[in-house]
Amino acid sequence: MTRWKPTTCMRCAVGCGQLQRGTDRGYGVGDVQGDHQHPTAEGLSCERGIRETKNPRGEWLTEPLIRRGDQLVATSWDVALGTVAAELLKAMADDPDTVAVLGSGQQTNEAAYALGKVARGGIGTQYFDANTTLCMASAVTAYYDAFGSDAPPCTYDDIPEAETHVVWGANPAVAHPVLYRWILDSAMASECRLVVVDPVESETAADADHHVQPEPGTDLMLARAVLAQRVESGGIDEDFVENYTAGFDRLVESLPDVQTAAETAGVSRATVDELAAAFDAKTLLYWGMGINQSTHGTDAARMLINLCLATGNVGPGSGPFSLTGQANSMGTRVCSSKGTWPGHQAFTDDATRERVAEAWDVPLDRLPSSTGPGPVGIVDEINRGHIEACWTVATNPAVGMPNATNVKRALDDVFLVVQDAFRSETVEHADVVLPAATWGESEGTVMNMERRISRVTAVSDVIDTVRQDIDIIAAVGNRLADGLFDEPPLEPEPVFDEIRDLTAGTPADISGVSYERLEAERAVRWPAPDETTEGGYRYYDDGSWSFPTESGLARFSPASYRGVPEPTDPTYPLLLTTGRRAEAYNTGVRNDDETIPNARVHPETAGQYIDVVDRGKTVVESRRGSVTVTLTPDDSIPTGAIWLDIHNPEVNELTLPAVDPDSNEPNFKQCAVRLSLPDQSSPVTRDGVLRSDTIGDD
Repeated sequence: MTRWKPTTCMRCAVGCGQLQRGTDRGYGVGDVQGDHQHPTAEGLSCERGIRETKNPRGEWLTEPLIRRGDQLVATSWDVALGTVAAELLKAMADDPDTVAVLGSGQQTNEAAYALGKVARGGIGTQYFDANTTLCMASAVTAYYDAFGSDAPPCTYDDIPEAETHVVWGANPAVAHPVLYRWILDSAMASECRLVVVDPVESETAADADHHVQPEPGTDLMLARAVLAQRVESGGIDEDFVENYTAGFDRLVESLPDVQTAAETAGVSRATVDELAAAFDAKTLLYWGMGINQSTHGTDAARMLINLCLATGNVGPGSGPFSLTGQANSMGTRVCSSKGTWPGHQAFTDDATRERVAEAWDVPLDRLPSSTGPGPVGIVDEINRGHIEACWTVATNPAVGMPNATNVKRALDDVFLVVQDAFRSETVEHADVVLPAATWGESEGTVMNMERRISRVTAVSDVIDTVRQDIDIIAAVGNRLADGLFDEPPLEPEPVFDEIRDLTAGTPADISGVSYERLEAERAVRWPAPDETTEGGYRYYDDGSWSFPTESGLARFSPASYRGVPEPTDPTYPLLLTTGRRAEAYNTGVRNDDETIPNARVHPETAGQYIDVVDRGKTVVESRRGSVTVTLTPDDSIPTGAIWLDIHNPEVNELTLPAVDPDSNEPNFKQCAVRLSLPDQSSPVTRDGVLRSDTIGDD
């Protein structure tokens, strides 16, 4: 085999260091192990990260494809790139906003930056986004509102210092095994504890000292109840609130009665009191998709941050810590010009726009004035006939977005370019397919959820008909705007240096991070404005706090509860919620073996619907689609609810495309469904007409 090379695991955003080496014959990763010299995990790694790096079981794309009639057939790179450029240029000639571009948290920083450079500077479209908006946008918006900057203030170093770990709407035992080991080790120490808030008795909840089970979709009301209880009982850090925050009085005026809020959340007053008491100690508050993926996800995340601010849990060993799923979600936000310019610079700031246009050598008036409506909004614009061409990179919107049937119809209505390493469901709708390199074949950098930048390296070549993401992006970009990049193939280091220069002096300053420094130190946490420093706990310096807001103070945000966007009714009497399986990865194109979704329901609920179960299978129907599932009784699921794996390619046939009004993040977690017999199910009508074979009557 080839020699061991240090790199970073790309499965999730923990950012564990790995050592990899290539195979003796052919192409691919031959062996993987943890890297003890990497400061993030110090040699720890999870089985899935190792397995999915070494042995992905997806169908590889090995050559460019072009649509001829109903078939995708092999073609040359020249024909593929020429066709893509001709179609995109034709659309751009009418209006740059007739082109949409969708990126991914699976790209390197360099590739994400390059894609944003093409979308914003080469094309000039507002319709550029990434699948990171599907999971992190609500947390990001809440961080900006509270602190004036994106990303958690805390780091992994704070985990062993915390006395209470509150995990709210997340299941790190499944999603982030290495991180969870640190949490569990800390929580098991004397006088420490783990508190989990989740409607489902998840793997994480099974380890908890205290498990709180609100009604699905009521996290915001529960958080408001807890904060109201702290105010009522005098459990507020008055010194911190008075000296370092703004807006507390307005927040207090907006809070509900504790008992009323508890009843809405489906918990007792005693449960609220016990959860509120958790914040007496030094507390780290983690949250995940159970909070973010909701029409009130931003408000819920704001309220969790409010809890930390009000109780003084902002400082080493405490604070609000959103848990990120994709390996480079953070890097996509910092580098790609998706929601901000590189370095989290405001999209509408005139001086920044001039700086970016000059760095890219493009006309200032080509840069769009709007960041766009998010991925769901882009699909809406396609359906309205406003978008003619769409280019997706390392993402699978045909199954990864809500109301997937509608998304597939939209993809069929545009000229679709799909750039990916594996044959995804989105590929089947493509007009041109561009095969890309994957883990162990790519060079660049990524950022983990605690802001650490580290290298990813190639231990294997690729066959001649496959190219690295950044080279494909540059080849397309130069055809759309001459001279946007050097002629590919590109070395990623000069592209990273471009990013460094643009972030200098910004809230996410990485100008002091170089490839040479990463080779020596393995990983560096931003902000890193010079070559010797790195970021620690943000906004805090020796007992004093300062925040990058206009006032220098952290800001409280009030919120009101609007209920779930699609409540159950006699026609659709069950509530669907979604979560992660340990074995699954994103939309399953890499190595998920599950074909028929497994629906978990409480045994009591299963007994009520036995008439529509045939040999262990039933059909779950929403107002948007229907899916045949296996039905598994599971008393960890609340009664009246159905749990399905969000990664299964069929599940988003059911989910609701409603989005959070502040973040544009979709509501993946709750929608109304019903059950029917597998062999008698018929298409679901929007008006919800009842059929004799369907359980969901008045």
